[in-house]
Amino acid sequence: MTGHRSFAGIALLLALLCWPAQRAQAATTCTASAGNLAFGSVNGAANADTTAGITITCNTTGLLVLAQVRVRMCLNIGDGVNGGGQFAPRRMTNSFSDALQFQIYRDAARSQVWGTVNNGTTPLLIDLEYSAPVLGGSGNASATMYGRVPMQAGLAAGSYSNPFTGNHTLLQYRYSETLIGTPQYPTSCTSGGTGGSTTTFPFTASATVPNNCSIASADNLEFGSVAGTIGTDRDQTSTLSFTCTGRTAWNVGLDNGQNASGNTRRMRLGASSNYVTYELYRDAARTQRWGTTLGTDTVAGTGSGSAQSLTVHGRVPATQAVPAGLYRDVVTVTVTY
Repeated sequence: MTGHRSFAGIALLLALLCWPAQRAQAATTCTASAGNLAFGSVNGAANADTTAGITITCNTTGLLVLAQVRVRMCLNIGDGVNGGGQFAPRRMTNSFSDALQFQIYRDAARSQVWGTVNNGTTPLLIDLEYSAPVLGGSGNASATMYGRVPMQAGLAAGSYSNPFTGNHTLLQYRYSETLIGTPQYPTSCTSGGTGGSTTTFPFTASATVPNNCSIASADNLEFGSVAGTIGTDRDQTSTLSFTCTGRTAWNVGLDNGQNASGNTRRMRLGASSNYVTYELYRDAARTQRWGTTLGTDTVAGTGSGSAQSLTVHGRVPATQAVPAGLYRDVVTVTVTY
């Protein structure tokens, strides 16, 4: 009886040692998610930079023995729904289809444009290795999108965006796994290895161009010299120059100056009590007084993103007899938007 038990133990041991080797039956799946590339408020006067992160997670299931998994992946970013071209910068658009140029880079120096194999430009390449003990394992990788809205003139106000959906974002990957040990990396993110797949990581690029106006210059209004009594109307003009972002509604008003009496504008001789009355108009016929009441006596318009100018039509009416000297006034220009 004793010998019989010993023989059974030896048979069982031999059966375990001779169990046929199995190739690893594993599957690796990778997913990616991206944050939105939000530039916030930009004005085109200087570069505006921002970043957004991409997170990749790979999961392997089915391995029965200690092993390593190696994944080779490509993160592809196209033009986005609103187009623009990889090297003719990408663009965001507003509700009027105005364009705002921007670009996405693979490096913090913003010198390497992030592209896609779909149009022959360069995606971001990532290699990932992780352990898959007994029943599998997982690994994580991350990447950063470096965005820039370059300095550009002629912008229009509005909210801009460009959705990167569908084939505009592609994570292509191939993986290698073995039952025991560490395999070679796949030949590329689209060939070699044990298997692979493709997935997407949608995000949106956005920016806001605010309404803005700035006054560039306001030329002095010189009525010249008059010998003796001002016997006839003295007419002269000057020019106001300003810039407003495109589609910005503006109103330009002129106050009554520092020496007004009610609504009568006056130039003053030094610190004396001597004045010369004058008026400012919006039209060459000098029938439309220029004031500060919005919608009544201001000049309204819409910004173009480039310099705009208005003509101030001035008149010193006859007849005025005042002491000789230099008469002056200071008028404040206000741009409301």
